[in-house]
Amino acid sequence: RREQLAPGGRFLTEREISCRFAVSRATANKALSSLVAEGMLEFRKGVGTFVRGDALEYDLRTLVSFTDKARAAGKTPSTRVLAWETVAGAALDPAVQEALRAGPKDCLFHIVRLRLADELPVILEYRYVVARHCPGLERADLAGSLYAVWTDKCGLAIAGADETIRAINLSARDAERLEVAAGAAALEVVSVGYLGRGEPLWWERTLYQGEAYELHNRLGPIQEARPAAGVLRMVGAN
Repeated sequence: RREQLAPGGRFLTEREISCRFAVSRATANKALSSLVAEGMLEFRKGVGTFVRGDALEYDLRTLVSFTDKARAAGKTPSTRVLAWETVAGAALDPAVQEALRAGPKDCLFHIVRLRLADELPVILEYRYVVARHCPGLERADLAGSLYAVWTDKCGLAIAGADETIRAINLSARDAERLEVAAGAAALEVVSVGYLGRGEPLWWERTLYQGEAYELHNRLGPIQEARPAAGVLRMVGAN
């Protein structure tokens, strides 16, 4: 709180706390765990404990690239491309094929990316893109903002996206990629993005590391009930 340790800086180890404050290792461990739970520290698997910086924001109202959001938060964005291939519509899950209006012989780009802020994995993306809308898309384009590539390189007009957001516990495979414990909390965002003509461009399942992101939104005054642009729906409620 006195800012003697900068955000992102390494914090004392359990052993250092025990020696410096003359407490047991169990007490030191509890103190570290409490500070992590309060959001003041963050534990990086296999690396150590660090002072936590500001959480990244997820804007519920507009499409904003991760690259721009990370830079605005004072973090350095980077991307690891885990998969890049062309697949046929027939290979898609039926729900994805329907969402993209893809025929069995249509070509799609299958992309898996890990997005990092200050070298820490914060987002895992699984995405399918309709290839005919951006035939010039290349693996090298995946290193940064796809929104920028689509608008600047491909000349596409992105109209928006439909999203479903829910809280989940990560599978062992996804947790390993995000460098957190299996079963850790995450936000799952499933979205379909559209061009200006209402044609689907991409389907995406994105996992946001739970400790790295906050949801932000602004609510207006109370109004009479009417169809809303954003809805929080209870699932499984009686």
